[in-house]
Amino acid sequence: MGLPGGWELIVIVLVIIVMFGGKKIPELAKGLGKGIKDFKEEMKDVSDDTVKTEESVKKVETDKSTANDQTVDTPNTTKQA
Repeated sequence: MGLPGGWELIVIVLVIIVMFGGKKIPELAKGLGKGIKDFKEEMKDVSDDTVKTEESVKKVETDKSTANDQTVDTPNTTKQA
């Protein structure tokens, strides 16, 4: 069982035309195309957000490791009597 071929596709298209009519099909195709476009845009936004989050995490980790590597010299302030 694979994808429908030749005659099967023709029969499917004819059934769709009979069910929806010739005027409704362009509207359905337009709606389907808009839905696919919106879906792809959302997937791109999610991907961009993921990249930004990963970059932020790496920056924070780098900042923490840099802060841990630095030593702070504090003067000895004990008083001698």
